[in-house]
Amino acid sequence: MDDSVPILLIATTDPDSRRILEDELRRRYGADYEVVACAGYAHGRAALEGLRRWDRPVALILGCYGPADRGGLDFLRRAYGFHPAAKRAVVVTWGDFASAPTIFRAIAQGHAELLIIRPEKTRDEEFHGAITDALDDWHLAQGVGFEAVRLIGEVGDERTHMLRDNLNRNHIPVGFHAVGTETAERTLESLGLRDPVLPVMVLQFTAAPVVLQNPTDLEIAEAMGVTRPPPADKIFDVVVVGAGPSGLATAVYASSEGLSTMVVEGEAVGGQAGTSSLIRNYPGFSRGVSGAHLAYRSFHQAWTLGTDFLFLRKVEGLGADGVLHTVAISDGNVVKCRTVVVATGVDYRRLGIPQLENLVGRGVFYGATVSEAPSMAGKHVCVVGGGNSAGQAVLHLAKFAKDVTLLVRGPTLAASMSEYLISQLEATRNVAIRYSTMVVGARDQDGFLAAVRLAPSGATDATPSDEIEAVGLFVLIGSMPRASWLPDTVERDPAGFLRTGVSRDVQKAGSFGPDRPPLALETSVPGVFAIGDVRAGSIKRVATAVGDGATVVSMLHTYLAENPLPASPPAAAPAPAPGQAAAPEESPSDVPFS
Repeated sequence: MDDSVPILLIATTDPDSRRILEDELRRRYGADYEVVACAGYAHGRAALEGLRRWDRPVALILGCYGPADRGGLDFLRRAYGFHPAAKRAVVVTWGDFASAPTIFRAIAQGHAELLIIRPEKTRDEEFHGAITDALDDWHLAQGVGFEAVRLIGEVGDERTHMLRDNLNRNHIPVGFHAVGTETAERTLESLGLRDPVLPVMVLQFTAAPVVLQNPTDLEIAEAMGVTRPPPADKIFDVVVVGAGPSGLATAVYASSEGLSTMVVEGEAVGGQAGTSSLIRNYPGFSRGVSGAHLAYRSFHQAWTLGTDFLFLRKVEGLGADGVLHTVAISDGNVVKCRTVVVATGVDYRRLGIPQLENLVGRGVFYGATVSEAPSMAGKHVCVVGGGNSAGQAVLHLAKFAKDVTLLVRGPTLAASMSEYLISQLEATRNVAIRYSTMVVGARDQDGFLAAVRLAPSGATDATPSDEIEAVGLFVLIGSMPRASWLPDTVERDPAGFLRTGVSRDVQKAGSFGPDRPPLALETSVPGVFAIGDVRAGSIKRVATAVGDGATVVSMLHTYLAENPLPASPPAAAPAPAPGQAAAPEESPSDVPFS
């Protein structure tokens, strides 16, 4: 087959499992993938070595573990070294419960990524659902797909990097081509662009391709045509600011319960969770789920339930118009609503080192792990952080990079990272962890990051530093609430997070009556609620953010019931024309049925 066709590789010493798996994979996926079945693990390792030497992409590796074959887990562990970007699945037979502890321990240590039950009947859709999910995640990580949008720009340009990241996170298939490459030059020539203002974005899914030169977010949103501002006289029951897990959950529940809902998002659906390559501890996803997929499914669910969305537009202010709240949008529109839910989340804290800030987009990235990981293939990479986002970033980057060093300011990860992530980091051979370490500087080469300078945590300028080679530095530290657009009347804690609920500070700062204390997720401004990471005291987990989104909807109902809109005055009847008698008053039986 074509060298670009991805490989699905099976290796097992159990002839029955090999026959069943090979038949199933060839029948369903043979037209789009090359299926390689290996009679044993020595054969499998040789095949993987050859595929690596021939530079063939391997999407999925299957090994078996059970009474008839005990070598699959060791094979999958070793397979990582040949093709780290491939998905690795251990296949078990139904009813072999005795093998479960060993398999779960191996998955926790990162030797395999998912568990699949061998098909025992034809059309086993549970088996194929697991295979399809794995292949979908692999394609998303590789950036493989058709180019709905073609982006042409400089490799190290920060604006180009931001556009690539936002398009990827919004699930929009984008192909990036650096200026000077054959495809980029051919595209520009075909469009008649001899000296364009970069980056150039070509929307190839429109009837006639739309060409944008160094577009603003608003120009992109208008050209995409997916969402448009509502009519000026529209009054929403709730406007949700932010499309992270908490905001999307609010939209799903509010729309499904009949509330007119609008969500405003300035960047991409999913928030910080949307940048996570694999979330293993979200309830209901035993195989794990990428943040991008979880966010996209939630967005699509809310959209189909009737939620209005405004993308690539920021909220710039919150005001009042009588009993209504007004939300000022960056495109100049003002949206009126009865309640507001602030779900803006947080931004990663900046390192504040001038050398590094000058290299943002040229080796230094805040988040953006999923979109930039393929460009780190075979290179040395560093990640700064100690939370779950940093751990997930390391594991994802390790599938592409030659080695990844996690830089942790504290002496341990135990207090800030889930145990399953720590175990996987320790078991991944091309990952190193340096504790009590901070970044103090960088060295560049031709304007791109070449090395990172490190020192012990708390060091002074006089403390000697050491230098490690790195062409990529991914920073995922701390959190700064996105709340600067809110007025001062919204009470905050000393770190800037929004206070909610019945507390002395919220009650004192707000305009609540003596018989009406704030609701649990209500801020000091009546009718304005805060959920997710932007809320003071929140637990920084996807599931708890979703829980906030579900919980706040019941409070919206309470508030809306207690604060109905004033009845509109009846329209005055037109005066009769001269010489015409007034119309008789209708009796109830005369009222048309509605």
